Amino acid sequence: MPRYTGINHLVFATPDMEETIRFWRDLLGLRLLLGMGRPGLRHYFFEVSETDMIAFFEWSEVEKIPERDHGVPVRGPFGFDHVSLDTPSVDDLWELYDTLDAAGFWASEIIDHGFIHSLYAFDPNNIPIEFSAPSEVDIRTDPQVLDRDPPPAAKEGPDPVPGVWPRVETPTPMQERWTFPGEALSQLTRGGDS
Repeated sequence: MPRYTGINHLVFATPDMEETIRFWRDLLGLRLLLGMGRPGLRHYFFEVSETDMIAFFEWSEVEKIPERDHGVPVRGPFGFDHVSLDTPSVDDLWELYDTLDAAGFWASEIIDHGFIHSLYAFDPNNIPIEFSAPSEVDIRTDPQVLDRDPPPAAKEGPDPVPGVWPRVETPTPMQERWTFPGEALSQLTRGGDS
């Protein structure tokens, strides 16, 4: 099994990178780590933690998504509900509430879900955001399935089940493991010159 250290980045889209930077960097306090591309096709990365980032593509013809409350079921094609950012404490949620409110953004009441406390809001692109703080129940040390009728796979427990998928019989040989240069590589190695 591969190992994971976090979510490297989640990518969203925006028609307005300026507005997006002002919200995620200046209002929420996430550092802007990398900006690349050109007007109409930009890609910017913001630091959430030491291992996690949120990124945005700026596409000149993309439209903001329709506002839809977090967790409300939809019909038809769908791929994303909301993103949740961890905070150390409920005090941080109250600070975020006050910050969002002062800037004119809607923020929900703080909700105790039993395993986390949550504050809900939307960014300028109508991307649903949840801010979460720890609760007394730690599901990382004590995983639980509380579904009254869980699917069979969930009944098998929290850990990966070996043998469900085919084993790799022939790994890619070292001499065939290539990496191909992406758009940012030449900019980073030249110090950002285009």
